[in-house]
Amino acid sequence: MTGTITIIMVFSIPLVAIVTSHYQRVAKIKHNMIKDEIELERLKHENYLLETEKMKLELMKLESPLDKKVL
Repeated sequence: MTGTITIIMVFSIPLVAIVTSHYQRVAKIKHNMIKDEIELERLKHENYLLETEKMKLELMKLESPLDKKVL
């Protein structure tokens, strides 16, 4: 009986280490994924602001000749 418990303990410790290492790698991958998603959202927001500013300038350019014709 003692031999069986010893064998179980000898094999269970490395298994726990392997499982723990796996969970740490998965957590690190998720962390990197979230960092990438945050960076993507930041770039999307920056792009939105630039496009909005560009559209505003184009609209002002289109409206300015019309203002001169009305006067």
